[in-house]
Amino acid sequence: MTKKNSVFIATSIDGCIADKDGGIDWLHSIPNPDNNDMGYVEFISNIDALVMGRATFETVCSFDIDWPYEKPVFVLSTTLNEIPESHREKAYLIKGTAGEIIGQINKKGYNRLYIDGGATIRNFLKADLIDEMTITIIPIVLGGGSSLFSELPNELKFELVKTKTFLNQITQNHYKRKR
Repeated sequence: MTKKNSVFIATSIDGCIADKDGGIDWLHSIPNPDNNDMGYVEFISNIDALVMGRATFETVCSFDIDWPYEKPVFVLSTTLNEIPESHREKAYLIKGTAGEIIGQINKKGYNRLYIDGGATIRNFLKADLIDEMTITIIPIVLGGGSSLFSELPNELKFELVKTKTFLNQITQNHYKRKR
C-alpha cells in the first residue's frame, strides 16, 4: 500500500488557521445553506487514520457534537499522560519525533494519514513528511492569529494539482509535494 501523509485544512487569506484568541468561528463567515462539505467526506474516505496534536484534539473534544471520526486518531502530546476515558478506543496517545510517529503508525497498518493541527502540520513540514495539502481559503483577513506555516530549514516545492471554488467565494487548492 502506498504511504501518504495529507493535510486538509482551511486558512484565512492571511494564512491563519485560528484567530488571535484561538477561535475558529470565522470558518463559518460565508453562508453555507446546503452544508457543502467542500470535499471533506471524499478526502476522509481515502485515509486510514488521523494524526493530530493535543490542542486540536482538545478543540474537537470541546465541540458540542458526537465524536466526528470513524477512523483511529493518534494524538501527539508531551503533556498528556492518557486519553480521557470518554475517548479511549477512539483516540490513542503517541509520542516521538515526526518520523518516529509515522513509523509507529505505519507499523500498525495505517499508511494514508491525515495530519491535522497547526503545530503538528508545521512539525511534519519541517521533517519533510507532508506529501499533499488541500488548503481551503476563506475570504477573510484575520490580521493575526495562529499561522499555518512557519520557518522551515529548507524550501519545499509543491505542485498545484487542482483548484475548486465553493459558494462562489471559497477557494480550495490541492497541492502535491514535488520530490
